[in-house]
Amino acid sequence: MKSILIIDDDEVIRAVFGVALSRTGYRVATAADGASGLEIARRERPDLILCDINMPGLDGAAVLQAVRREERLHASQFVFMTGNPNAMTPRTGMELGADDFLLKPFGIEELTRCISARLQRAGVHWRVDDRLVEHLRTTLRTSLPHEFFTPLAGVLGLVDVLRQAHATLPKEEIDALLADVERSSWRLHRTLRNYLTILETEQGETTGQPAALLTVDDTRHAIWLGLESVQKRQHRAAEIKPELAAVALRAYPKDLEIIVEELVENACSFSAPPHPVDVRLDAQGGLSVTDRGRGMTRDQISRIGAFAQFERKQHEQQGLGLGLALVRRLTQRNRAGFTLQSEVGRGTTATVRFATV
Repeated sequence: MKSILIIDDDEVIRAVFGVALSRTGYRVATAADGASGLEIARRERPDLILCDINMPGLDGAAVLQAVRREERLHASQFVFMTGNPNAMTPRTGMELGADDFLLKPFGIEELTRCISARLQRAGVHWRVDDRLVEHLRTTLRTSLPHEFFTPLAGVLGLVDVLRQAHATLPKEEIDALLADVERSSWRLHRTLRNYLTILETEQGETTGQPAALLTVDDTRHAIWLGLESVQKRQHRAAEIKPELAAVALRAYPKDLEIIVEELVENACSFSAPPHPVDVRLDAQGGLSVTDRGRGMTRDQISRIGAFAQFERKQHEQQGLGLGLALVRRLTQRNRAGFTLQSEVGRGTTATVRFATV
């Protein structure tokens, strides 16, 4: 029997929906506020959480963030509901990680249809998920990181919104939804690529040959490709300031592209707009990326490795923490040097020094 948790400060809604869903065959629990709802969720681990947005104390957005952070709860389907259309748009709800969005007032039929669709999708998702986990456990000796499915869930949810409401949404809202789909897709692409590249470097699957000597044009092309990839996710063109000397580097072009992308992505993640991110390539083959972010301690720099993120809970980072670890692996593969200079509260400069002619 599937379980549903209703979190709403309206006693009538809890009672009416609770009785109706129980009669439909669901096991139902209810809570009058976000804090008690989280306690019940941790104890019951519901298949779906139906949560109001505007509640005193812990509101719906805070409940969702807490649910998605907890390993035992992050797989629960989460449906926002609100009677105030200005409180949150469906797009905003999906960006926060919700699976669906219901605008009050709605009837029992609409509610049960929504819940049925969410639970059906969750069933398909986890059947696929289980097969992938088993495959990776046997072939790659690891489990599939949850981060893979976060942007995928965003894509699927946003596509659902577009399919159901595209006829009534204004063009500006549709354009914004499509932009979010694109960002989530590129995020998933980057995560998968980095994960597989890390595994490749761990298994020693490299040519063992010296990196190729790129022309000046090839060098600049690879760097610009890396910058363009960051722009697809960050939209920080105004702050990213490249200064590229005319120099030919000894590097694998794809590795150079990834190194640039990861260093600039990392700088953007730790340095909020409007602070600039400086990207420089000097005539001696030194590629440096400087941000004005929160910086890193010496201990954090010494612990850079795959799947390491620092102060994730405090700063709500996304991703697997592969970026700087991947840069270090790729610089080794290209026989380049890699250094980090950082001051807490002032920013970080990452430098990769490639061989030249």
